[in-house]
Formats: sequence, C-alpha cells, structure tokens
Amino acid sequence: MTSTPSAEELLAALVEEGVRKSGLVWVNGRAVWQVWEDGGAYVLCGGPVEQPVPDGLVEGAVVDVTVRSKDKGGRLVRWRARASVVPARSEAWRAAVGELRGKRLNAADADTVDERWARECTLFRLTPEGSPVEGPGAVPDGSGAAPPRPTPATTREPVPAGLPRLLARRRPRG
Repeated sequence: MTSTPSAEELLAALVEEGVRKSGLVWVNGRAVWQVWEDGGAYVLCGGPVEQPVPDGLVEGAVVDVTVRSKDKGGRLVRWRARASVVPARSEAWRAAVGELRGKRLNAADADTVDERWARECTLFRLTPEGSPVEGPGAVPDGSGAAPPRPTPATTREPVPAGLPRLLARRRPRG
C-alpha cells in the first residue's frame, strides 16, 4: 500500500521539476540561467562576460528563487534557498560546470570556457531551505520583478524618421 505524499513533499517535487524544466529562474528578482543537479540549482555569475551576480547572492545568504511555468510562462513556485559558493576546480564544480557548459548559449570561447569560468566567475549552489513560499493557488498578482539596472545601452531617443518606411518596405520571406 502506498501512502499519499504530503503537501510539503508535493511542493518540494514541484520545485525540483519546475527548476529542471526551466533554464531560467529569478534570484531576488533577477533573471539568471541555471541547472538543477543533485538537489540544488547551480548559478554561474560574475566576470566581464557572464551574468551579473544578483543583489544579495553571497556565501551563506538565504535568497528568494522564483520559477516560471514552462507551458504558461507565469510564476509557478517561489522558494527560499541557502547559497553556497562551490570552490573552483573542485569535483562538485567540475560536475556542475559540465552541465552548465551545455546550457551556455553563444560562448565565443566554448573550448576554454571552463578555465575562464574558474578564473573570473563564481559558481553558487542554491539549496532549498524550508517549504516553498508561494505555489499553485497561493501566488500574488504582482510581477515580483526587480527594476532594471541602469545601463548605458538603454536609449531614450526617438525612433529615426525613416525607420517606419524601411520596415514597411520589407517583404516577408517565404
């Protein structure tokens, strides 16, 4: 006879399955790419090329992790995680980086990316701590997103006058 899983067990399974299916999670309101391995999410941050470290993500910190629904794109579950830094070139680091390498799109230095990551980046392991904060049936209406960081790449200039005509002249390929 099998027992019925508790609500906490179901939410824990939802966290794992949601993170496994999504290459992207939000840590303290910032989107980051990640992989799920051995009961935790691995997030690689820092350096001049990789994603910036989300605010508050440091060794030993408890962070909020939000997972989106793969099919609907909306918030699925939010959970708290304890962050720990995985030492570069350790066995755990090599295993996680092996998984991350396959998820990293458009790496110009794909052959030597491991060395660059060891030199320039920090690999965090986010381990679930306690029960999820939000889940199906208990998700607030607000977005929960952090405001965009200031960047010189943002432009507030008006659209060039000739752009609408250029776009109108394009013919669809088919």
